[in-house]
Amino acid sequence: MEALGLLFEGFAHAFTPLNLLFVMIGCLLGTAVGVLPGLGSSMAVALLLPMTFALDPTAAFIMFAGVYFGGLFGDSTMAILMNTPGQASAIASTFEGHKMARAGRAPQALATAAIGAFIGGMVSCILVVFLAPALADFSANFGPAEFFALALFAFVATSSVVADSVLKGLASLVLGLGIATVGIDSVSGTERFSFGVPQLFDGISLVTVTVAVLALGEVFHIASRIRRDPAARAMRPAGRPFLSRAEFREALPAWLRGTGIGLPFGVVPVGGADVPTFIAYGTERSLDRRRKDPQFGKGAIRGLAAPEAAGNATTGTAMGALLALGLPVSATAAIMLAAFQQYGLQPGPLLFERAPELVWGLLASFFLAMIVLLILNLPFAPLWAKLLLIPRPYLYGGIAVFCGLGVYATSSSTFDLFMLLTIGLLGFVMRRYKVPLAPLLIGMVLGPLAETSLRDALLSSGGDYGVFVAGPIPVVIYVLLAIALAISIAGRIRARARQDV
Repeated sequence: MEALGLLFEGFAHAFTPLNLLFVMIGCLLGTAVGVLPGLGSSMAVALLLPMTFALDPTAAFIMFAGVYFGGLFGDSTMAILMNTPGQASAIASTFEGHKMARAGRAPQALATAAIGAFIGGMVSCILVVFLAPALADFSANFGPAEFFALALFAFVATSSVVADSVLKGLASLVLGLGIATVGIDSVSGTERFSFGVPQLFDGISLVTVTVAVLALGEVFHIASRIRRDPAARAMRPAGRPFLSRAEFREALPAWLRGTGIGLPFGVVPVGGADVPTFIAYGTERSLDRRRKDPQFGKGAIRGLAAPEAAGNATTGTAMGALLALGLPVSATAAIMLAAFQQYGLQPGPLLFERAPELVWGLLASFFLAMIVLLILNLPFAPLWAKLLLIPRPYLYGGIAVFCGLGVYATSSSTFDLFMLLTIGLLGFVMRRYKVPLAPLLIGMVLGPLAETSLRDALLSSGGDYGVFVAGPIPVVIYVLLAIALAISIAGRIRARARQDV
């Protein structure tokens, strides 16, 4: 009850006219930046950081929180409409969300994303207020062996369970892991696959790969088929701007499962919302295979609902981890940690005692930001969907320009523009031969985590591989993986048996 009383005091601070204004400004700025390819909430916070030192700390961080949540909404909007995620946390939403848009269901897809983000964000905010200590204790149980098991689960599930072809899925995964290893090894200092090119010593940026494979690859694919494929020429948004009862009932279990998957990842330092969104998507894909009429690949609403809820659930608890533990689990949280330090504040347990007005006002602003974003995004879903009415040559030409601008803004390197073009052509070839993109991206995102965790676990155990099955958490993860593989294999055998009959 003490937490509830403090939260009400926080609402009293957040409900001042000035702070409400900063919540709205943050939500609008975050959404606006999120719709630009290659940009996202982390860049928006970084750009705003020097401009906020003249503000009161509470007002500045309330605006940052609005930018953080708003960036996720903007990322999802472009991921759904243009197959162009602003950052890695929106990648999983492209797989089914863009198919919904191509089928003329863009308003319903945007509504699904907005409601899922609202549910995941609200549940996580409530959890942060009341259960932050328990979540912090849970995160303390994760060591290198647990992180490696988690990464292995994502690798195998994405490449063999989620992908239609195991061989193509594994090939895509290996390609992603190969891209992740380019550069100088952080432990030994050895050059790996850089071929003596200095620009590759720091590796290949995830932003470049994401924008190239998903956005530029899609541009090339559409351009190659625009004269032969009528569907590539026009995507007419149609129907209701809101979900029907049947669609809401279809999406609700996925929203809840995605929220449950995303919540623990806010306090587990695995890079933010990237991992849980892929896991949520993979979970729904594996469940869809057991249905009589599988919908994945046709614009499945559950394939969009789960990643959206998971991503925003992770964001809420990530902010709780930053405030309670001083633990930044994402790029945006790390930038906000730097902002706290610029104001002479150190996030952690003592922050709740030394600056309670700031902490509880900020927590209250999370709830306000979610409500503001729902109000902003639901009514404007049909308006955003009208972007699809722009003639294809102009639309995809504009996307190609923004891809280049987004990548150049993150690195100021012309070499990265050539990398963008090269990897974009790779993305086009993968689409041409129906090689799945998800394993490549999950390999790129989780490859460094898996490698570092493998090394740390072996170093801590003196080279004993038994460390990977020594704790209960890795064993549970491996058992879940075995069950998922068994279900997938059984489903494939049944499908072949039906084809033979």
